[in-house]
Amino acid sequence: MENELTTEFRPLILVAEDDDSNFKLIKAIIGKKCDILWAKNGEGIVNLFSENRDRAAAILMDIKMPVMTGLDATVIIRKEDQNIPIIMQTAYAFSTDKENAMKCGATEVLVKPITLSILRNCLTNYFPELKW
Repeated sequence: MENELTTEFRPLILVAEDDDSNFKLIKAIIGKKCDILWAKNGEGIVNLFSENRDRAAAILMDIKMPVMTGLDATVIIRKEDQNIPIIMQTAYAFSTDKENAMKCGATEVLVKPITLSILRNCLTNYFPELKW
């Protein structure tokens, strides 16, 4: 028997979500395989990103939040990092919402309600080493 220690890949996902139940859903879907830090508004996610930019692997960003929207937070984060995946979530399925998110720097836009398969498949596209 080999006694090799293998460290499981656990990306740090920053989550911007002002609704507690939506955050709990995200945590239930990805929390066993990802480390998660939570901000309840755009200003909070900008701060979390600044504090954890060396470790953050991706950002799940709600568009409509108090204090600062996800769109405004994305613009600020993109000034510092053009490569981190920013996956925006919106409750609105209008094409203009997706277009605005992409113009602000979103990598991808998911429409709520977020399902287990949609979120896990999305993250697997960016992190193929994630095994659900």
